[in-house]
Amino acid sequence: MENILVIGAAGQIGSELVIALRKKYGNNNVFATDIKEAPADVMQSGPFQILDVMDNNRLIHFVIRHKITQIYHLAAVLSGNAEKIPVQAWNINMQSLMNVLDLAKEVPEVKRIFWPSSIAVFGPSTPRYSTPQFTITEPNTVYGISKLAGERWIEYYHKRYGIDIRSIRYPGLISYKTEAGGGTTDYAVEIFYEAIRKGKYECFLTEETSLPMMFMDDAIQATIDLMEADSTKLSVRSSYNLAGMSFNPRELTAEIQKHMPDFNVTYKSDFRQAIADSWPASIDDSVAKEDWGLTYKYDIKALTEVMLKGIREKLG
Repeated sequence: MENILVIGAAGQIGSELVIALRKKYGNNNVFATDIKEAPADVMQSGPFQILDVMDNNRLIHFVIRHKITQIYHLAAVLSGNAEKIPVQAWNINMQSLMNVLDLAKEVPEVKRIFWPSSIAVFGPSTPRYSTPQFTITEPNTVYGISKLAGERWIEYYHKRYGIDIRSIRYPGLISYKTEAGGGTTDYAVEIFYEAIRKGKYECFLTEETSLPMMFMDDAIQATIDLMEADSTKLSVRSSYNLAGMSFNPRELTAEIQKHMPDFNVTYKSDFRQAIADSWPASIDDSVAKEDWGLTYKYDIKALTEVMLKGIREKLG
């Protein structure tokens, strides 16, 4: 029987991953933790506890007490927010990962760990289109630097200590269940909320800024599929590319206008434009497809339909 710990369960990924894991492994076998309260469905459907991953002693005690066998470590300061507090963001992102890695060395019952990386590991010198799995990684953001360093550490701990830790380079993630949380791709969530709330939106990226995106259901499924994959079939022990779909704000606006013809978008770039310009426009994820059967269900049309429907229901 698996006992699973999700660190960062109140966040965009964590809040939906917890529910998916509880459906699969049982409500009482998935322990959700965060430094703040999580959405009601997370807190009411199974065990939840306030826990700071930076508090190494409490973290180890929690893992031992609850006989944890898998850890999903999702807590991080995201790209946009990290640029505002660079040193603090670096310390949080790196020390929290090291706490989890060192814990896995000390607690042999922990058999498998998931840690998310990001397309932020790429930079201006990376091939921008069909970015390959193995390529130049020279990030110029605090978030990207911390994720690249994390990739090197998790591969090191796997090779040196045999720790089974797995990772995905997430593209921009889109969900109606949790609102944006300080990332560079957040426009693709905000635009839907503002379309319904106000009928207009001011975008912080230019209309031609193409970025890889993914609907959250596809991201959750990919995460669980990777964690359940046969270890011997995994050729990448840093982090796997995920592509999802690529589009720009103009294309997403046009798709929304098919449902809301009067919706209007204006453009006013901020500091996140420079970050977006340093990231890939499209990704090659053929290695993940080959190794563990990565698939997607959602394209931009299906994404738009489910986002508008979900937000309308959520906002009443």
